[in-house]
Amino acid sequence: MMRKTIWTFGIVCCVAALLIGSVPIATAQDGGQGAPGLGDPYYPGLGNGGYDTLHYTIDLTVDVEANTISGTTTIEAEATQALTSFNLDFDGLDIAAVTVDDIAADYSRDGFELTITPASPIEQAATFTVAVTYNGVPVGYADPSIDGEQDGWLQIEDTLFVLSEPAGAMNWYPCNNHPADKATYTLNITTAKDYTVAATGVLTDEIDNGDTRTSVWEMTDPMATYLVSVTIGDFEVQLLDGPDGLPIRNYFPSDDAETYAEAFSSTSDMIEYFASLFGDYPFDTYGVVVVPSDFGEAMENQTLSLFSTDSTDEYTIAHELAHQWFGDSITPATWDDIWLNEGFATYAEALWAEYQDGEEGLTSYMSDLYDAMVDDEEGAPANPPVDDLFNGSVYLRGAWVLHALRLEVGDDLFFEILSSYYDRFQYANATTDDFIGVAEEVSGEDLTDLFQTWLYNDEIPAMLE
Repeated sequence: MMRKTIWTFGIVCCVAALLIGSVPIATAQDGGQGAPGLGDPYYPGLGNGGYDTLHYTIDLTVDVEANTISGTTTIEAEATQALTSFNLDFDGLDIAAVTVDDIAADYSRDGFELTITPASPIEQAATFTVAVTYNGVPVGYADPSIDGEQDGWLQIEDTLFVLSEPAGAMNWYPCNNHPADKATYTLNITTAKDYTVAATGVLTDEIDNGDTRTSVWEMTDPMATYLVSVTIGDFEVQLLDGPDGLPIRNYFPSDDAETYAEAFSSTSDMIEYFASLFGDYPFDTYGVVVVPSDFGEAMENQTLSLFSTDSTDEYTIAHELAHQWFGDSITPATWDDIWLNEGFATYAEALWAEYQDGEEGLTSYMSDLYDAMVDDEEGAPANPPVDDLFNGSVYLRGAWVLHALRLEVGDDLFFEILSSYYDRFQYANATTDDFIGVAEEVSGEDLTDLFQTWLYNDEIPAMLE
């Protein structure tokens, strides 16, 4: 994710558990109650324990002019302990009904914690479904991790869109709202026919309902809650074939589609280049949606990156694309490891500069990042402030962590480290220790001093040549 307020030369900001895969990190609770949080060291109330989500089906009818949504989210899950009750994260919207395995369930709410008590206890290892029917006007979640800025389901003029990192997903659908618990998704979005719907995943069907149309989107690879996206508005759709026939679908504002088509014309080349460095592109499709407003952000929603009109520069485009590997396919185990998203995507910008202009391009880009890092003075990327998760350090020094590693071990081993890390943790979750372990294993070196200096120490190290 990128926020324009951090730097001007590359508008980079992506807003993005302890175990590999989608296994919750909370321990079992006494009395059969699932934990009301997953124990994230930064945001312990996010997510919930006692179960592992498998699949979400989100059925929504949207009145775009009124910005109202109504529908049902159905979650298939597996109990990781015996459950007499369990929680979902769900903020603001009115609940009409809750069922567990098609039987009405009791429920209560405390803030964004929705506690559900099924009619009968759920046995450990049992698979169950919970369905929540709801409606209302989504109100942006005032996220404390980004100094109270709103995220989730948002509206700008005639366009509705989702920008959820890190916690906003729960303002438009009930979920286990932590990246540790990934799942697959089906999105059924119904709107008036004069609107275009763009969403994460593959468009598998469009159902004509007379006055309305339902767009059906399938995400068959695991996805974190904050990466689920829907955008609704007036867009021109561009369909292209990327490397090896990869479908690319782009959604550009109808009144200036040609300009944005030109801005994103390098996407296919970027995919091919990053795949040669990191490993095969991880998903079944890619594309972008440009929201017709200059709010200064871009976001790597899985398979469909989102951009404001003033965030469509070449390096931000490279940044959000690189997140498909690092952030979307490999997702941080806990939010304090956000540099694994942002540092990697920022370094991908420098790699794109190197692709275009050789060693001189790389050196110049890293020098600019270093100067911005000194001006920023945000501390160590491994320890971002809890109320400023996406501060400059996780981007700038995060990228320099990787560049310092490259200079230490050499190009061949460095790119073997990146591809090995991606191969080992794709579609799963990883920690900083996981990455360091791969780096030391592949290089055969003890890299303690390097990572301590660049990743953990508050003092900014001298620039390396």
